[in-house]
Amino acid sequence: MSDSRLREQLCTLAKSLFDRGLTHGSTGNISARTEDGGLLVSPTGTSFGRLDPARLARFDATGDHVGGDRPTKEMPLHAAFYDTRSTAGAVVHLHSCHSVALSLLKKPTDDFLPPLTPYSVMQLGRVTLLPYFMPGDPAMGQAVRGLAGKRTAVMLANHGPVVAGKDVEAACNAIEELEATAQLTLMTRGLGARTLTEGQVTDLVKTFDLEWDA
Repeated sequence: MSDSRLREQLCTLAKSLFDRGLTHGSTGNISARTEDGGLLVSPTGTSFGRLDPARLARFDATGDHVGGDRPTKEMPLHAAFYDTRSTAGAVVHLHSCHSVALSLLKKPTDDFLPPLTPYSVMQLGRVTLLPYFMPGDPAMGQAVRGLAGKRTAVMLANHGPVVAGKDVEAACNAIEELEATAQLTLMTRGLGARTLTEGQVTDLVKTFDLEWDA
């Protein structure tokens, strides 16, 4: 995809997330890999609802900032996914309400989301809940690197979800699935919800060749 088309797609999808209340104000950040191996990144302090394609931060293939506005302060987080997951073509980070609320009720774990539906298993795999870090703390990126590329999605406690996908559309679809599953989890909390069985999860993993390790 050309640089100009990718810029437009990134901003269009970000606005869609904003318009539907999946992030708010100037929260969240998004990035995508360009054809030449560089990155396009949402600028710091900007709103998903008002991103300007021409002002996206542009990095070259060596990681140098070569154009656009100053990038999000969460660059170490984005870089950690790109560096540890060869299939990552985009990274999205939101401050979506239900997933943040659920993170307030759980301790760090490799199973942040219960397997309520096949779609969360298929699009996200296991989601690791990481501990709280101050926004912009490079330690967030270090924590993701510590997962050695085994997770496509993490939840930052008291902060928000981060998802990597093969492209911008896939990453946005997956992070929406994460938020929807968090909402279902809260809606059924304490009601004895029937989750997928271990055997059903195993069938999904085998059928769709999913990443799902212990």
